[in-house]
Amino acid sequence: MLAANMGLSAFSQSTMPDVLLTGTMKDQMDYLNEKTRIYDNYRAIREDMFQRIRTNSLDSLEISGKKIAGLKGMNEGLKKKLDSLNSSILSVKQNLDVVTKSKNSISVLGFEINKSAYNGIIWTIIVALAAILVLGFMVFRRNMSLTTRTRKDFEDLKKEFEAYRKASREAREKMSMAHFHELKKVRGG
Repeated sequence: MLAANMGLSAFSQSTMPDVLLTGTMKDQMDYLNEKTRIYDNYRAIREDMFQRIRTNSLDSLEISGKKIAGLKGMNEGLKKKLDSLNSSILSVKQNLDVVTKSKNSISVLGFEINKSAYNGIIWTIIVALAAILVLGFMVFRRNMSLTTRTRKDFEDLKKEFEAYRKASREAREKMSMAHFHELKKVRGG
């Protein structure tokens, strides 16, 4: 065992190439591929270089595993945040629908009526009232002309009646006077 340790220390005292100390895993593998020899389908690598590559590989795998775990954790966090944002968007959409519905409707006598239906009803009422007003005005003008014509006919009839009454009274007075004179004549006089 002591001899194995001595052999190891003899190898470790030789200089380690910089690429194995500071290079990327790809650079280290490329270096080993170029600088090592193949003998009976086996590649001969110095023990210290093998241990360095092994340590570097395990360190790289451990760092990559930590990165993967961190990324998985971050991914889960992002999924939760995305789910939260999606539920917030759904809530906002529902609130927007409620606000839009309430904005597009009017409360009349406790009933919610769509603004366009409300406008249609109001314009129908306005048109109906205008038609009634026009019809009422036309009836009023007709009645006024009938009243004016009737009043004129009444005044004419009144004048005619007054003339007839006056003529009748004068005729009666003449007849009464004629009768009186006839009676006077008959009585002697």
